[in-house]
Amino acid sequence: MKTIKKLLAALIVSAVTASTFLPFPAKAAGDQITLETAGVLTYQYQKPQKFVVNVKNNTDSEIKNIVVSPDMKDDVSQWPFKTEAQKYTAKIDALAAKETKPVEFNFTERDDVPSTRYTLLFNFTADGGISGSQSFYVLTTAKPEDKKNNSGQDEQRRPAQVQTSSGSGEGVPASADAGGFSNGGASYSGGGEEGSGSTGSVPRVIVTGFDTDPAEVRAGSNFKLTVHLKNTSKATRVSNMLFDLKAPTEGADEQTTSPAFLPSSGSSSIYLDGIKAGGAADITIQLNAKADLLQKPYSIDLSMKYEDGNAAQIEGASSISIPVKQDARFEFSEFEISPETITVGEEANVMCSLYNLGRIKLYNVKASFEGKCVKKAETFIGNVESGATASIDATLEGTKESAGSEKVTMTLSYEDEAGKVSTMTKDLQIEVGPEGMNDMPAAEMEETEQGGFPVIPIAIAVIIVAAAAAAVIIIKKKKKKQMADKEEELLNELDGPSEDERE
Repeated sequence: MKTIKKLLAALIVSAVTASTFLPFPAKAAGDQITLETAGVLTYQYQKPQKFVVNVKNNTDSEIKNIVVSPDMKDDVSQWPFKTEAQKYTAKIDALAAKETKPVEFNFTERDDVPSTRYTLLFNFTADGGISGSQSFYVLTTAKPEDKKNNSGQDEQRRPAQVQTSSGSGEGVPASADAGGFSNGGASYSGGGEEGSGSTGSVPRVIVTGFDTDPAEVRAGSNFKLTVHLKNTSKATRVSNMLFDLKAPTEGADEQTTSPAFLPSSGSSSIYLDGIKAGGAADITIQLNAKADLLQKPYSIDLSMKYEDGNAAQIEGASSISIPVKQDARFEFSEFEISPETITVGEEANVMCSLYNLGRIKLYNVKASFEGKCVKKAETFIGNVESGATASIDATLEGTKESAGSEKVTMTLSYEDEAGKVSTMTKDLQIEVGPEGMNDMPAAEMEETEQGGFPVIPIAIAVIIVAAAAAAVIIIKKKKKKQMADKEEELLNELDGPSEDERE
C-alpha cells in the first residue's frame, strides 16, 4: 500500500512540474567543442612556425571525427601566410569527455606582409551535427630593409615591435587583447627625403613602448597614457617637439559617434622641449575611454613635428594600439523551485534565467549549487553571447533535515576572451524534512484500519439487529392476534344452542 501511494505522489509531482516549467533548451552545437591557443604567436620573415590549436571536448560523452581547418580568405591580403596547399585540415578520430588534444598547422608568412596583426578564423565539424568556429590573432613581422651606407643611419631599419601595455619591454603580448605600436618614417616638412639634412639623414623619433595606468583600460573610465620615445640619431639633437594624438571614431549613429579616446582635460596635443642625440624621453596624457566601446584593441595615431639642429622642420608618425576591456554585466531571474519542501533522499528542480546585459561574450559558463542540507550539484551552460539569455536547470537532492528554510548558494563561473575566470553568487531557500515524513498520513490510516474501532461496520450491524428485532415483535403480535381470534370462535360455539334445541 505504501509503495503504491509513493508512486502516485511521484506522478502528481511530475505532472505539476511538466505543466509549470518549460524544458531546458539543448546546448548549441558549437558550445560542445572549444578551440584554444597558448597565446599570440609572432611570425618572422621566411621562418616557418607551427600554429597549435587545442581542441577541448566540453561534454560528458565521447565526440568522434573532429575536423579542424583554417578559413583561408578569398582576399589574399587577409591571409598572411604562403598558400602551400589547397586546404589545411587536421583530424581527431575520437575525443573523450572533458579531454583536450592539440592539432598543428605549419605556416610561413608571405614576403610582402607588413608588421601588423591578423585575425585567423578556424572552423570545426564533428559527428552528431557539431560545428562551430573560433578566431585567433597572430602578429607578423615585415621584411627587414638593408642597412644605409651613410654614417647618419646608425642601424638598419627594424620592423615595428609589439609590447604589452605593462611597459615591460619589447616582446610578444601575453594574450589576444594585448596592445602594440608601430613606427612610420620621418621627413622634412619641405618634402626632402631622408638624407637631405645637414648631417646626411633625417633624425628619427620613434615610439619604443607605452604604459597605461591602470594597466587594464576599461570602457567608460579615465586612464593615464605614457609613451616612451627615442631619438635614433646619434649625431643630432631634436627640439621644439609637438605631438598630437588622434583616436578612431566609434559609434552606431550620428548621436553616439565620437572618438574612442578623448582627453579627460585639456587638448590632445603635447609639447616636449627636446631629446638629445641617442636619448629617450616620455610624454603623458590623461584620456577617457568611450563607455560603449567593444572589448578589443583601439589604435591611436601619434603625429610628430620637431626640429633638427639647424631648426629645419621634420614630421613623423607612429601608432599605438590600446586594448580596452568591458566589464561583464548580467542578471538572474527569480528562482523557480519545485517542490519548495522535500524530504531526505527526495529531489527538487531549480530553474532560473541568465541575462547577459554586457557587451562581451561569456565563455564556459557553469553553475554549482551548495548548501548544508543538499548534495552539491553542477550544471554546464556553455557560451552566452552579448544580449542573449541562457537557462540554468539543476536538480537538488536533500541529504540532511533542515530547521525550516535553509540557504543554498548558486555560484556562477565564466571566462573572458583571455581565459580569466570570474564568479558571482546568488542564494535561494529550500526546506528539507525528515526521511519518510510524507508517508505519515498513509501509515496512520493503515493503523486505523487495522487496529482502530470499526465505526461503519458496527453501525450497519446495529441497523440490521434493530430491523430483526422489529420483525420478531411484529410476528409475535400477529401470532397473538391469531390465537385470540381462535379462542373467541371456540367461546361462541360453546355459548350457542344445541342441536336438540334448534330442532
